[in-house]
Amino acid sequence: MAPRQWYKKFDSFMVEHGYDRTASDHCVFVNKFSDGEFIILLLYVDDMLIVGCDTSKIDKLKNELSKSFEMKDLGSASQILSIKISQDRTYRKLWLSQESYIEKVLDKFNMGKAKLVSSPLGSHLKLSSKQSLSSEKEKEEMRKVPYASVTGILMYTICTGPDIANVVGVVSRFISNPGKEHWVIVKWILRYLRNTSKTCLCFGTDKLVLVGCTDANMVGDIDSRKSTFGYLITFSRRIVSWQSRLQKYVALSTIKVEYIVITEASNELLWMKMFLQELGLQQKKSIYSTVIVKVLFISRSYNSVKSKKLGRVPHIVENERFVGFPRM
Repeated sequence: MAPRQWYKKFDSFMVEHGYDRTASDHCVFVNKFSDGEFIILLLYVDDMLIVGCDTSKIDKLKNELSKSFEMKDLGSASQILSIKISQDRTYRKLWLSQESYIEKVLDKFNMGKAKLVSSPLGSHLKLSSKQSLSSEKEKEEMRKVPYASVTGILMYTICTGPDIANVVGVVSRFISNPGKEHWVIVKWILRYLRNTSKTCLCFGTDKLVLVGCTDANMVGDIDSRKSTFGYLITFSRRIVSWQSRLQKYVALSTIKVEYIVITEASNELLWMKMFLQELGLQQKKSIYSTVIVKVLFISRSYNSVKSKKLGRVPHIVENERFVGFPRM
């Protein structure tokens, strides 16, 4: 109950001081002033970021916060949650990096001098549950390997690394009973991170438009024969949201696989559209699908017998007037 009470107290404070809690994310508060200026406050547990152009208004908010809460002002944002924030005000660019965090992880697991690899997963590496251990002796030996710990850390590095989202999703499927081959892949990912630790997410001031790209494979999982789907969403031509995961059921055709991934991407785009509208930015949306024929099927053929099982999926796509394009 303590975290809940803390949030209620903080929420009451912000509302009393003229800030609106966004419906899209209850930890984001916005105040739009009559002179056109604005302040956005983002809360994560007891850490917060304040965004705005008028430093005097920001200072006033911080002074009011310090009267009601015990807080420490760390000045201009340079890091939050192990993510480094770099800015170039002249060229109006911002970078998010986990380089320091990744280097600490590599040193912790003795991978700081490991051989570099250029891809997150080698094409010759295939994983399945058949590679999991069966004998108690092997399992006991494997318990000495920090498989679960490293996998959990890798899940966090996805915050700035969309390129490892797929492979981390794969290795996490075997966390309850990993085999030696699974551990080899985990170390492979660490070697890849050592090679790409300096890679950042970069944000600029291009046209403020949401664009979504989707893709999926067919029966990519060896064990369940389920397909893996993924989407990537950009805003101002920069990556802001992504996901790669196994679908919940076995699809009988590539069209049904596309149905699912387009729906997931559509839901994310709708949420982001609503969030941006609450911040004062109206949005048009596009989804770049892998094959235009599949998108046309979704919007025109949902009354056929074979597509009825998919229920409301095509309606989401058609009603929002998403646009489909060939593979990029």
